Amino acid sequence: MLRLFKIRGGLIQEIQCPAEQLEQALPQADWIDAHEPDEGERALLQRLLHTDLPEFDDVEEIEASARFFLDQAGIHVHSLFLAQTEGRHSTASVACILKRECLITIREDDLADFRLLRLRARRGQVAVQSPQSLLVTLFEQKVENHADTLENLHRQLERVSYLVLEDEESELEDAIGKLARLEDSNGKIRLCLMDTQRGISFLLRHLHGQQEQPETLREIMRDIETLMSHTTFLFDKINFLMDSTQGFINIEQNQIIKIFSIAAVVFLPPTLVASMYGMNFDHMPELKWLLGYPWAIGLMIASGIAPYWYFKRKGWL
Repeated sequence: MLRLFKIRGGLIQEIQCPAEQLEQALPQADWIDAHEPDEGERALLQRLLHTDLPEFDDVEEIEASARFFLDQAGIHVHSLFLAQTEGRHSTASVACILKRECLITIREDDLADFRLLRLRARRGQVAVQSPQSLLVTLFEQKVENHADTLENLHRQLERVSYLVLEDEESELEDAIGKLARLEDSNGKIRLCLMDTQRGISFLLRHLHGQQEQPETLREIMRDIETLMSHTTFLFDKINFLMDSTQGFINIEQNQIIKIFSIAAVVFLPPTLVASMYGMNFDHMPELKWLLGYPWAIGLMIASGIAPYWYFKRKGWL
């Protein structure tokens, strides 16, 4: 699907046109957002760019030479964006091609950043002067969304922290699963921030325009550095809570093993007494005693109480 946008009066506005007029409307667009373009739409874009469009496998390459480069079509920046599927975060690459007269974004996933930008455009809230400033605005909004996601992760981590450190009736095994998901999401955000740093550094070297664009990019870089520090803090706290959870689980398991060990020691002397009087020898004086049975029972009870009393006195129970 191709969505076309035009800059009018310093605001980005979506162009509504039927499919049969799409080819005529492409040259007038300042931003072309290609979401899972089909073969026909890719052919239209290739005629507009006079070059082949990158395949989605090429967009996923991590080498700097494959993600940030210049050619006859313009400035290419392949940037990682945060996606969310089935309650879990993932990353998706978007190919951004910046020409002098328009910005083209090619993506395979339906990303929240683009949905939000379209919503703000419909409300007249996206103020841009050129395709270059639109690309800077896209990166700025991307970093803001990462900051909001990190704040949400921090709130979730505080709830897990309460479960692990304060709630005595919590299921610690569930806490481990939640911590693992938070660690994975935090890692995905950090990966996107690192990739955005590389992209902005490339744009600062090759993006030439108005004075406020490089300054805005530098402000975004400072925000990214702050967010990177926050992800490090979250990693440290997640690791602390993971270690604490595993430690509490080990303590619970040790308590269970301790109970079994004490029970084995307590019942060992009575078992020994019962075994002795269960032997079938002819010369056992106790066999003829009138009080032999009560004597054996009392001896077993006493031999069981004695180690329990000793453990109590030592403070092992």
